[in-house]
Amino acid sequence: MQCQVRKAEAADATRISQVILAALLTSNAQDYPASVIERVKASFTADGVLHLMQSRRMFVALVDGALLGTASLDGRAVRTMFVDPAWQGRGIGRCLMLALQQAARESGEQSLIVPASITAEGFYARLGFRTVREQLDGEERTLIMERPL
Repeated sequence: MQCQVRKAEAADATRISQVILAALLTSNAQDYPASVIERVKASFTADGVLHLMQSRRMFVALVDGALLGTASLDGRAVRTMFVDPAWQGRGIGRCLMLALQQAARESGEQSLIVPASITAEGFYARLGFRTVREQLDGEERTLIMERPL
């Protein structure tokens, strides 16, 4: 499998939204109550994704031309990291993270920080991130993880 990463384009917004919503409903729903999933889903419509593209450096992962994952950089913070559930565990997330690490280094960042879902904790830990604190927002528990570059 050959994974390619490029900057997201406005034309990608609908597919990015589909990937994010599928991951939320399939993967994250195992670790969070429906109320949290519904609240988070509202931010990731195609219009919501277009809005995020204006304030973050958003990337997409492609395999054979199919958009299967997305992740963003907001300064040194990794945001909106999602992979199509049917493709999770095949290296797409790792491919995205390597591209984000390179982009962060090129911007002069010394470390990356990620507000990780409970669902993604193991993924980020395998990439060298360590939990520095937990954050609670109602029923939503997020792990703030960090990794030097």
